[in-house]
Amino acid sequence: MKVKNLLPLAAIALASCTQKPAESTDSEARSASPMVGTWKLVSAITVTKGDTVKEYPVPNQEMIKILNDTHFAFMRHDLSKGKGKEATYTAGGGTYDFKGDKYTEHLAYLNARDWEGKDFDFTVKFKGDTLIQKGIEKIDSLNINHEIIETYVKLK
Repeated sequence: MKVKNLLPLAAIALASCTQKPAESTDSEARSASPMVGTWKLVSAITVTKGDTVKEYPVPNQEMIKILNDTHFAFMRHDLSKGKGKEATYTAGGGTYDFKGDKYTEHLAYLNARDWEGKDFDFTVKFKGDTLIQKGIEKIDSLNINHEIIETYVKLK
């Protein structure tokens, strides 16, 4: 077979290899959400009845929050591997909704079990790699009613 006879076949084969890009799905669009990722807590303030308390940073502790398309989880622990009088470990998670600047956590898991099954509404702002989360945590049965302001930095 001559080379000039192969040219049309090669052109047809090459043309048949091109694909139309797939349309994005809802899950792909949600994955582009600025919420998705791993976040390190850098500051936490609690305001109760007008009194402001800086809750974080705490020496010898760290906390991260991880969000995927549908769920969040957070872990806070001491850096001394549970040794000493300041040993601590807190973990929780659940599902969330996020639209515009409104973020609601539906807390399904927490080592403080009385908090489970509660919803918490927040407003969020993004500034570069920083997330600022602000809202009210209120649980009447536990006499909890305070505002929290948490600042996170996105980990790479």
